[in-house]
Amino acid sequence: MAEEKLLTIREVSLMLGFTEKQVMDLAENGSIPAYKVGGVYLRFKPEQIEEVRKKNKQHIQHSQKYFLKDRILDFFYFNDFYIFSIIIILIMLFIIFK
Repeated sequence: MAEEKLLTIREVSLMLGFTEKQVMDLAENGSIPAYKVGGVYLRFKPEQIEEVRKKNKQHIQHSQKYFLKDRILDFFYFNDFYIFSIIIILIMLFIIFK
């Protein structure tokens, strides 16, 4: 039996042209069908997202394209822990080798 590939938030955001935060908000309010894997991770079926994209272009409105500013904000939103950890490690290395 072949396993079905589910899409991540990032893949859906690229397909629909939304930011990742907008995709999460749409999934939470039920505008797009989503599934929780392990009770935590949002995943989407490709055929359902394609169907939503075709049928509901006029229903799901977004004010702008996925600009560089939105990509940068998404990067910091989803990776803030790693950025903070790297800064702490660099500070500790600086103190150690000072």
